[in-house]
Amino acid sequence: MTRVVFITQQVDPGHPALAATVPKIAALAALVDEVVVLADGAVEGALPANCRVRTFRASGKIGRGTRFAAALARELPGLRGGAVVAHMCPIYAVLAAPLVRPLGVPLLLWFTHWRASRLLQAAERVSTAVISVDRRSFPLPSDKVRAIGHGIDLSEFSCLPPRSGNDLRLLALGRYSRAKGLEVVLRALAEVEERIALDVYGPALSDDERAHRVELERLVRELELGARVTLADAVRRSQVPELLTSHDALVNNMRAGAPDKVVYEAAASCLPVLASNPVFDTLLEPGQRYGRGSSDELAARIRELAELGSADRAELGKQLRERVEAGHSVESWARGVLAAAGVAR
Repeated sequence: MTRVVFITQQVDPGHPALAATVPKIAALAALVDEVVVLADGAVEGALPANCRVRTFRASGKIGRGTRFAAALARELPGLRGGAVVAHMCPIYAVLAAPLVRPLGVPLLLWFTHWRASRLLQAAERVSTAVISVDRRSFPLPSDKVRAIGHGIDLSEFSCLPPRSGNDLRLLALGRYSRAKGLEVVLRALAEVEERIALDVYGPALSDDERAHRVELERLVRELELGARVTLADAVRRSQVPELLTSHDALVNNMRAGAPDKVVYEAAASCLPVLASNPVFDTLLEPGQRYGRGSSDELAARIRELAELGSADRAELGKQLRERVEAGHSVESWARGVLAAAGVAR
């Protein structure tokens, strides 16, 4: 019997940041006999029948750590031939290592973010392998990194013909974080025709993000973009596919090292994308990429996109969908996890 223990923060198909974890777990469950999920919290009934959930929520760090260790220890007898996957939180790998590594059980850390830390360094050292979207999406040099794609559930995203009309509606999705580079996007919009508009949707989850949203609202007024820019709150995960198909292109200016999942989701929806992160060089053509700090270069890319006819935009979107299918589907992601762990299927 092949069992995988998957450790994550939340199992919640409606979570604004972690909803995409659910189809990833389901894809793993389709390849093994059982997936045991250790999580801080979980929505009942969100996973396939061959998944079990153990929660380790507690009021303090010591309590969570104690419950985490106890939950993992109960699963150790059945882990021969399986693996443990720590999802995005390096502390999970650090806490799991003393229990699973002496038994010869592979310990994998899934991490895709630009921020390095001493905790991440420790997690990399104790992990059997590090899995990430791309070698460049892990912020530390390591021979342990395996690139396995982002894991997009293609069944959630459908392709529709491009919108008709002379206007161009751009979309930006994600937290109001300074790392998203939205100031550059707004300045680029100010340089292009008035028929081009931008809708931004995302949460402000910290004091700094709330302050940054206020700064962006001020910039919109300064640039006189009030009639062309909407800075809106986050939407539910279930609303994202509809948002993508109701716009003409996604603009993403996330800092290098963190390939935003929404770029792959937009591509899966056959939606043209303009992005600055160099890691997208295997997904996007040069004409869809720009320098992160250059509003002038982004403005030029927007103008080029606006000049494309609907047939050309549709062909561009079709190519993007095919690339996601080939290297970033949730099924290929799950196969990559097991391959990195050396787990036979």
